Amino acid sequence: MNMTTVTKGLSKFVLRTSVALPLVLAPAVSVSVLEAVGVSASFAQANAQSEEKTRKAPSMRESAFKHLGKAQEAADAGNWQEALAALREMEAGKDKLNAYEAAQMYYFYGFVNYSMERYSQAINYYKQVLAQGQQNLPVALEVGTLLTIAQLYFVQEDYKQALVYLNKWFALSDDVGADKYALRAQAYHQIGESGKAMADITKAISMYEQEGKTPKENWFQLQRYFYYEDNDYKNVAKVLEKLVKYYPKGEYYKQLAGMYGELKREDDMLHMMEAAYVAGALQKEKELLNMAYLFMGAEMPYKGAKVIDKGIKEKKIERTSKNLESLAQAYQMAQELQKSIPELEAAASMSDKGDLYSRLAGIYLDLDKNEKAVSMGSKALQKGDIKRPDQLYIVLGMANANLKKYDTSLDYLKKALKDKRSEKFARQWISFVENEKNRAEQLAM
Repeated sequence: MNMTTVTKGLSKFVLRTSVALPLVLAPAVSVSVLEAVGVSASFAQANAQSEEKTRKAPSMRESAFKHLGKAQEAADAGNWQEALAALREMEAGKDKLNAYEAAQMYYFYGFVNYSMERYSQAINYYKQVLAQGQQNLPVALEVGTLLTIAQLYFVQEDYKQALVYLNKWFALSDDVGADKYALRAQAYHQIGESGKAMADITKAISMYEQEGKTPKENWFQLQRYFYYEDNDYKNVAKVLEKLVKYYPKGEYYKQLAGMYGELKREDDMLHMMEAAYVAGALQKEKELLNMAYLFMGAEMPYKGAKVIDKGIKEKKIERTSKNLESLAQAYQMAQELQKSIPELEAAASMSDKGDLYSRLAGIYLDLDKNEKAVSMGSKALQKGDIKRPDQLYIVLGMANANLKKYDTSLDYLKKALKDKRSEKFARQWISFVENEKNRAEQLAM
């Protein structure tokens, strides 16, 4: 059995669908919004002054701090309407607010609307934060707001806008982590810019690996997807090898086996499929039969037989004539004829053709069980539709000759004589049987 032929479809285990990276939206503000602007008005002023190296933002005054404190208290209690009321009260006097105070008010508005899952309104308020002007915002506040807007656009599946703000965040941030490259990779992927997506996800994975950390499973999945779309099976296999190592799952074993098949690495394919089988990842009939055929093609037929036998007993493989025939064939290849025969007889009884009974007749003849050979041959002829009736006639001729039923033997051999494929062999046996018949008649005289 040719292993390559048996496993043509294994690469289909590799998913062609895209792999979505789960979006973890960071809270718009920390546990306490006042921690973001300062524990007190004086701290807020110090916080603003600490960024004078790059920007001189206005400080927060006590009156604005009190309004935000009231809103924070309501937010901590989960009373969003009360928090909004406090912010509206603050907004009523916005003419008296400086740009930094207004930015913090809109930031809190955004947080409350985000918490209420009103994402469009939240985005608009966060944009109002940015509208106060860079010169009036601490860098940290601007950077955090850009990232939050990008994430909210992700929630709304508006990936183009998410990229606009994510790229602005990339331009300003001094500390771009691997997770942000992975996030941007997903956005690029969603709008069809595979090249940029691939560069970012590869960067994310590389950063983690350089730090001795295990990259996230879905990062590998996305990278694998891009390589597969480019028909780069060698690199698909490399990614899957990492998935098998760090996130061992039966599905990855199957996918890696499929890639090894594409790469003509047949021994590796067999080992990986066996690993998938041992892991319990092969549950469907087609998968189990493929596993059995792989074993048979690799000259390990007994293992193949055990896979089919177990699958039939567990009702994962249907007990059909064809499947029983495969089981019998595996046992026969493994020189386990005593196990092969019952399965082949069961398969023959279920078949609407006589071929399997014809095969059984030949097996019984080889085992010198001539009466069984004649019985199986008769059943084959009764069912009919035999591919090589000439061969069956030869078997029946030989079996009957062994039973000293010479006339019956000659009748079958003369039928075989009519097929050119068996003509020579039939003539030889006819000559032999006629001689045996004559000798028997002489002895009986």
